[in-house]
Amino acid sequence: MSNIIDGKAIAQSVREDVAKGVEALKKKTGKVPKLSVILVGEDPASKVYVGHKSKFAAELGIDSDTIKLPEDTPQDELLGIIDKLNADKGVHGLLVQLPVPKHLDTETVTQRIASEKDVDGITYINFGKLLSADYRRKDDPPKKPPIPEGNLEPCTPSGVMEMLYRHDVEIQGKLAVIVGRSNIVGKPISMMLMREHATVMMCHSRTKDLDKMVGMADIVVAATGKAEMIKGSWVKKGAVVIDVGVNRMEDGKLKGDVEFEEAKKNASLITPVPGGVGPMTIAMLLKNTLSAATKAMS
Repeated sequence: MSNIIDGKAIAQSVREDVAKGVEALKKKTGKVPKLSVILVGEDPASKVYVGHKSKFAAELGIDSDTIKLPEDTPQDELLGIIDKLNADKGVHGLLVQLPVPKHLDTETVTQRIASEKDVDGITYINFGKLLSADYRRKDDPPKKPPIPEGNLEPCTPSGVMEMLYRHDVEIQGKLAVIVGRSNIVGKPISMMLMREHATVMMCHSRTKDLDKMVGMADIVVAATGKAEMIKGSWVKKGAVVIDVGVNRMEDGKLKGDVEFEEAKKNASLITPVPGGVGPMTIAMLLKNTLSAATKAMS
């Protein structure tokens, strides 16, 4: 039996669920969710990523548009566009594709997005909701957190949790070691795991004896952005390993933050790169768009 977590298959299943939700919403209200994406500049990776978002949105019946702006767009102009989209009741999800050009302040731009349309889940309001999540659970053992309709949480961490749920990974009481403390992955995934009653240890590139910390973990989430930083020999037998890293090597190939071939010998479950966490991000973005639209239309 394979111990590889197939992110593509799980993402497809999530998208199918979203498509059913979109159809149900359309029958109930006569309207469909709409996602607006702002792309500033000509970053090749961003253009590809935005293209994928538009493609999958269309497949699921979600209306989407991409507002393409030149590289030298002034910040005031960009903020004005965000304000107009915030006020547009026909737009339910809004994001600015990152990274933005260096003359733009990322924090100012992203925090301008209305929290109820923040399908990336990165505004302070939505991050605060995640931080203050209620730990009380209705089911025992827990299966999935009771997230209120319309709560928008960061897409990649949400995708990681979806993978764990769908593989029936036991989280409660387990030691989860997070390697990487970013606002995009490390911090929010720690909150999500604690919501599931995991004991969480937050590590990073400056953590002393990182190998020993990883070696104690029942669940390892690697999000450092450094290729194969987590050695396979560090992973204890039976651990679940989630590799969020995507690092393009000189030969053009992609590698994760975990030494995959060695780690999979010890792991009970492990995500590959590519084909692991990556496909989940857009799937959860579209799920957030449906959630935002459902709340707006209720």
